[in-house]
Amino acid sequence: MLKQRTLTALTLAPLAVALIVFAPTALLAVVAAAAFLFATWEWTRMLGLRGEGSRAAVVAAHAMLLVLLWFARGSAAWWIAIALGVAWWPVAALWLRHYSYGAAPTRENVARKLVAGTFIVVPAWAALIAVHGGGERGPWWALFGLLLIWVADSGAYLAGSRWGAGRAKLAPRISPGKTWVGVYGAIASSALVGIAGAWLLGVRGLALAGVFVLAMLTVVCSIVGDLFESLIKRHANVKDSGDLFPGHGGMFDRLDSVFAALPVWAGGLALLSL
Repeated sequence: MLKQRTLTALTLAPLAVALIVFAPTALLAVVAAAAFLFATWEWTRMLGLRGEGSRAAVVAAHAMLLVLLWFARGSAAWWIAIALGVAWWPVAALWLRHYSYGAAPTRENVARKLVAGTFIVVPAWAALIAVHGGGERGPWWALFGLLLIWVADSGAYLAGSRWGAGRAKLAPRISPGKTWVGVYGAIASSALVGIAGAWLLGVRGLALAGVFVLAMLTVVCSIVGDLFESLIKRHANVKDSGDLFPGHGGMFDRLDSVFAALPVWAGGLALLSL
């Protein structure tokens, strides 16, 4: 399993880094939209929508929202969308606390989860484009934020698999395999990236401390995003959102942490004027 995950990551990571660093923001917007909309397609399956027509309609509605946001980029509506993405994750944390793994999908649940999917996917796309297109160093700040999430995810997996056996579970009713050791691994590994990345981007003094705090908040939100998808998968009685990536599951499995973290990262950078 670890070998397969590693091979897939080594294949995808250089492509993702090259796209973020070298592609113009417009091209990144198109590629990211395609990935995010594919994840939305998987989301509709996890919610129990069986008809391909109804699932396609949901994806098309989200595509239209992305198009409208693109033409409104930089406006108040653009930043409101990102703010809604930040505000959603405290709600998701409460959802994790109050919904058990046995809450089987119902029509009411599906409607709520469809709305949740919009708050998950659309603000994250707007946040990625806002950071990437935010000036000469925008691509590097976008890569910095994504590296934080990727390193946290890998740190959690490695620490949890190495030292987590028999240790306190993070959320046993939602994702029995996740432990607090994994959380500590995520935070420790991403803390190093947070300091090094900010320093390499020329951040010093109080601004460096601000970026470090933002990095830690971003990682915490990424963990919430991962847990929230785990809850939805448990409701749907599926292991992965799909089988697109060997050893990694589907597109939503790869993006759940990214969806949660990007609005926080973008909003924090805007507040820090970076």
